Amino acid sequence: MQVFLIRHPRPLVLTGVCYGRLDVDCDDPLPIAETLRLHIPPHTPVISSPLRRARCLAAALDSNARIDARLGEINFGDWEGRAWDDIERAALDAWAADVLHFVPPGGESVAQLQARAIDFAQTLEAPRVVLVTHAGVMRALVGHWRKLPIEEWTRLQFDFGSMTRIDL
Repeated sequence: MQVFLIRHPRPLVLTGVCYGRLDVDCDDPLPIAETLRLHIPPHTPVISSPLRRARCLAAALDSNARIDARLGEINFGDWEGRAWDDIERAALDAWAADVLHFVPPGGESVAQLQARAIDFAQTLEAPRVVLVTHAGVMRALVGHWRKLPIEEWTRLQFDFGSMTRIDL
C-alpha cells in the first residue's frame, strides 16, 4: 500500500498562537494542489481531516474527497486560540515533562491523538490513498509505521503543503 501524507496549506493564524482543532482558513490551496497532483497517481482516493485548512486542499485535489474526523489535529482544549506566551509556564513544563500523556485542560493527549490516527490507519484498504491532514497526525502515523521511539516521531517536521510518501 502507498500512503501519500499531505500537510495542509499554511493556516491564516497569527504567529505564536496555539491552534490544533481551531478551524481557521489557509493560504490558497490551488497552487499546492496543482503541484502535488503531478506526483499522485490518477484516481487515488483522497481522505481529509474535517478542518477547513485540510478540507480545502483535499477538495482541490479531488471533489469527491472523503472526510474522517480521526484525521483532525490534536485538540489543545482551553489553549486553542491563545498565544503560547499566555499559557501558564507550569502547564507547558508539565506537557514537556510528559509529551505523550499530558492532557491540556479540555483537550487530548498525544497518546489519544496517536490512538485515533492508528485506529484510522487500520481501516485503510485501497492499494494507495492520499491523506490530507496535520503535522500531529502525520508524526503519529509515520512514527507508528516506521516503529520510531516517541523521542523521534514527535520531532518529525513536515512543511505546509508538503507530501510524504510511505510504502507499507
